[in-house]
Amino acid sequence: MNAAESQAPSGRMEYAGAVYGSLLAASVVAGSAADGTPLQAGDLATVLISTGVVFWLAHMYAQVVSQGVHPLTWEHVRAAGRHEWPLAQAAFPPAIAAAFASAFGMSDGAAAWAALTVAVASQVIWAVAAAVTTHASTRVVILSGIANLALGLAIVALKTVVAAH
Repeated sequence: MNAAESQAPSGRMEYAGAVYGSLLAASVVAGSAADGTPLQAGDLATVLISTGVVFWLAHMYAQVVSQGVHPLTWEHVRAAGRHEWPLAQAAFPPAIAAAFASAFGMSDGAAAWAALTVAVASQVIWAVAAAVTTHASTRVVILSGIANLALGLAIVALKTVVAAH
């Protein structure tokens, strides 16, 4: 596997990883307050980034192993890392949102909602960008946005239900 193979087939951004990473970030935020008490904003940012990096490493490992490359070189590992990096990158905007909310004196709960909102919005934006980049029809672009919004809202609903108990 070379550097060119580490990108999406078109040579563009790997949108699937970014969409998945955004959904993962939303899930992390929702699950971080399972007992109804939100994490402190700094801790939430740390958990978001740490989870994104751990999943990036896991996906990178899976890609390297699934390629069956022999002999395994650092170039193969770096290429897999570049390919999977959007998954980790997707954790940064929600983490930054939580940190900014805290810096502006908002409560930890408000910081968690800010992070969740940014994660869901990012997921929708990445999905729409992927559809647009592939020159999908307007209908498919809209359906991509709606489907990803529905997935994100399902996470929001989960957070709301869990926090109420």
